[in-house]
Amino acid sequence: MKWNLRLAAAHREIWKASELQRLLAEHGLVISAGKMSGLWSSTPASIKLSDLEVICVALGCEITELMTPEPENVTRATRDETPAARAAGQAGPTPTVVPRSRGGRSLPPR
Repeated sequence: MKWNLRLAAAHREIWKASELQRLLAEHGLVISAGKMSGLWSSTPASIKLSDLEVICVALGCEITELMTPEPENVTRATRDETPAARAAGQAGPTPTVVPRSRGGRSLPPR
């Protein structure tokens, strides 16, 4: 997904993160400076749907204006890479099992 918060804000003549932060606070969403910086400058790792809803209401925009899908960045797994194939043991060599003592103590130095 491509995050377009700055573009959506610019369409409403909001040029600074602090201006948007103030606008969001007026709508009941208080965001720390660090989180606001992440939302403003890059793609956020995660965002709550309720926060996204407040952002849309504050800016008067649709979610599609804030987030644009990028299907070209999605790769399709081959048959051998699917989780079902891995669970069935069809993908790659099996890892070597190394037994460990159950006593919880290590061996003395040699």
